Amino acid sequence: MTNGPDCSAAALADSFSAIDETEPLVQHLTNRVTINDLAQITLHWGALPVMADGPDDGPEMAQGAGAVLLNTGQLNASINEALVETGIAATERGVPVVLDPVGMGSTPSRNELVEQLVDEVDLAAIKGNYGEITALAGAEAEVKGVESVGDYEEIEKTAHALAESTDTVVVASGVTDIVASPEAVYRVESGHEMMGQVVGTGCMLGSTVATFCGSVDDPLTAALHATLAFGLVGERAAELDRNGPASYNENFLDSVWNFTPDVARELEVDLTERVERVI
Repeated sequence: MTNGPDCSAAALADSFSAIDETEPLVQHLTNRVTINDLAQITLHWGALPVMADGPDDGPEMAQGAGAVLLNTGQLNASINEALVETGIAATERGVPVVLDPVGMGSTPSRNELVEQLVDEVDLAAIKGNYGEITALAGAEAEVKGVESVGDYEEIEKTAHALAESTDTVVVASGVTDIVASPEAVYRVESGHEMMGQVVGTGCMLGSTVATFCGSVDDPLTAALHATLAFGLVGERAAELDRNGPASYNENFLDSVWNFTPDVARELEVDLTERVERVI
């Protein structure tokens, strides 16, 4: 990769070390389906998870957080209020906020809330699947529930347009992950097909991006390193014995825990070949 953040093994290891040294408190406002996995992966990366999602507790907890994740996977009047108020409180304190617009494009009420969050909260990054990112960019997308379906041949340009319009970093997750800033777009080649057989890997990527944003000053570097590391963990988990998706998920979390700064530095693959600037 050229003309962008350093994505070498040494640079990735430095980001891991930053997480170990700072132990950011990563506050989650998320859904009940994946909440335990998000807490576990945040802890295994070396950060401290907290799931404060009440209209009062959420904004108060954001005062001392290192990063905040706003995940719209499961909504009601209480969580909707908490998402907005916590995002605003984090913005006022200069706390990095990552938005995971789960289900964007599926219902009008969900679309309205996500658009409100984009308008009122200063976001360090937006992380969504191809369909969610496309819908948020205002282009035609097909989202069923919280799943992206259909073809997205223009996803690099779409992610770039969203990054420009929101002035933030955008991560579009799919078979190939796309990381875009207002100035550039990168294709990240890492991961394994088994990741698509486990409910919640997209949400876990959101937690990972938030964790890295809580310790790495540059949001683009944080998003690229988080996305790359997440995919590498998926590959490492696939090398372990498994009987199916459940055991793969267990291997995945164990692989996060075992992916230390020293392990990253000693990687034999050239990580710079995994990240390609396309715009």
